[in-house]
Amino acid sequence: MVNDTIADMLTRIRNANLSKHQIVQVPATKMTRSIIKVLQEEGFIYEFEEIGENLRNYLLISLKYKGKSKKPVITALKRISKPGLRVYANHKELPKVLGGIGIAIISTSKGIMTDKKARNNGLGGEVLCYIW
Repeated sequence: MVNDTIADMLTRIRNANLSKHQIVQVPATKMTRSIIKVLQEEGFIYEFEEIGENLRNYLLISLKYKGKSKKPVITALKRISKPGLRVYANHKELPKVLGGIGIAIISTSKGIMTDKKARNNGLGGEVLCYIW
């Protein structure tokens, strides 16, 4: 049983990127589904598909690489708010990742979104992770 599904998902994506895999399989939850949707909207992954095996659902994520050297689009993933230490920020304190190059994924009252979108909507929330 995995307690921190977000950290598990980020680790699986990081490991797949390092070993240059095309697809990676992640357990499906509402939270992981929402985060993957944001990653797809921001252009970090190609697409994702939900598959069900028995009682377990999984997300198959197609990773994105650039050029012939197959450099991963996702350079790094960092978990910020953990189950043991939650990190919250209001809309004025939302972090800018690498001066706007990367994104911070925020869990707001209106759903999971990027730091830029939350700032525009005047929403704060839990800072889940940084991706660049």
